[in-house]
Amino acid sequence: MQKRRITGLGSGMAGFVLLGASVLSAQTALAPGVSSAQPPSVTLEELATQIRQLQATLAEVRAGTEKARTESAALRQELAATQKELALVLRKLSEPQPTQETNTAYNGAIAGATTEQTPPHNSQRVAHLAEDMQLLSDKVNDQYQTKVESASKYRVRLSGFLVLNVFGNRGNVDNQDMPSLARPKTSFGSEGNFGATIRQSRLGLQVSGPTLAGARTSGDLSFDFFGGFPSTSDGVTMGLMRLRTGRMRMDWKNASVVVGQDEPFFSPLSPSSLASLALPALSYSGNLWVWTPQARVESRIAISEESKLELQVGILDPLTGEPPYSQFYRYPQAGERGRQPAYASRVAWSRKAWGESLTLGVGGYYARQNWGYDRNVDSWAVTADWSVPLGPRFAWTGEFYRGRALGGLGGGTGRSTLYSGALTDPAVMVAGLNSFGGWSQLKFMATQKLELNTAFGEELPFERDLERFPNSMSYYDPTIERNQSGFFNMIYHARSNLLFSAEYRKLWTARTYEDKSTADQVNLSVGVLF
Repeated sequence: MQKRRITGLGSGMAGFVLLGASVLSAQTALAPGVSSAQPPSVTLEELATQIRQLQATLAEVRAGTEKARTESAALRQELAATQKELALVLRKLSEPQPTQETNTAYNGAIAGATTEQTPPHNSQRVAHLAEDMQLLSDKVNDQYQTKVESASKYRVRLSGFLVLNVFGNRGNVDNQDMPSLARPKTSFGSEGNFGATIRQSRLGLQVSGPTLAGARTSGDLSFDFFGGFPSTSDGVTMGLMRLRTGRMRMDWKNASVVVGQDEPFFSPLSPSSLASLALPALSYSGNLWVWTPQARVESRIAISEESKLELQVGILDPLTGEPPYSQFYRYPQAGERGRQPAYASRVAWSRKAWGESLTLGVGGYYARQNWGYDRNVDSWAVTADWSVPLGPRFAWTGEFYRGRALGGLGGGTGRSTLYSGALTDPAVMVAGLNSFGGWSQLKFMATQKLELNTAFGEELPFERDLERFPNSMSYYDPTIERNQSGFFNMIYHARSNLLFSAEYRKLWTARTYEDKSTADQVNLSVGVLF
């Protein structure tokens, strides 16, 4: 700014020198004894031109000075704001920082992981602040590039979970990368196997919609790559994309309407595991889970400042667990031939305990199945679920059910009924399979980043139903009379979006007229949320 002022003053002085020279020249031309052959009007024109040049120079100097003043004022404001922010950071760093427990939310196994933590040391806090500032800077710089284009004007967000599972099995299992059942050993089969996969990785889309009738609207879709394998060389590494869930919501303050394909809302919990993402952990071992097309209404009633009551009522597609009759065409199955939807409800009470939510819920389910020739079966279930904090570091969760013909929800190890022969024979008898099961998990937050989980589940079909027909038939193995599984895992949250896990799993499967089969799996996982 000083340099600009010097330049302006120099220009002004030069102008005054030119003006003085012009006046002196005019006086000399009119002095006595000097010829006046040149008309004095020419000298006046030159003087007027020089005056105009001087005025233009002065205007330019004034403009430069005003611009310099404006820039100087802006720099002073930025400097003051920076000093305030620096003082605030230094003041926070000088204060003792409390420790806050990490809270990780799982949907199924992991729908997403959110970690809030306060590092105990100032050096760590500075490192995290620097990381956050860099992230915010990148977000600002890439704001347009990270936007997902949509045909509508509403915002769409892409998310996902990329996970690599490296596993080793001992014994014979139904599915080597994510086993649910142990199988009898055979002379052809090996005593174990080793492999790796990323087909449990997920992709998701979330969209925020307009406000309608006072409700905030939104929707989401979720996919993975667990839909089978292409019939090609090394096709086991090319998992086919599979639809998991898709929901549309209208949310008011104390009520919601949800339609789409979702987990059974009357059985909402699942154990925590990175080894079981394609299917919730302990599936077919007491965990009802199948993602089902449905429509439901939810109401939340505040009982007090710390507790509330949630009521849920809905209808569902009455699935039976049968495989499709065709690869390309959808034909009605036994549940859909019942000509009515399945009905379900749940009541849950919750309150705060040790900063977490303590929830107790009970639910019910009913559907009608028609297996042809007026062979009708009532499908029903009574469920209970709980999530109980046991102090600041422990949590106990689990579910229990008792029901009949629940293969469409994963109950009865996937079987709804047993029958005495081919269903095309009108003389064949069909019986709904009664069963009960459940699971329980204990979680221990060892540190803000490390959690330890142990869980056990059991599925127990009724023996009297299994023995009803001498040669029982079903669309899945009719000889399974009990299935149990348990695991222990460690999940380490290196960052809010970077997770590591090690898990040991044990399977016990008992069949009619056979010894109990056992199998073990060790699974190492690394996952990145985005």
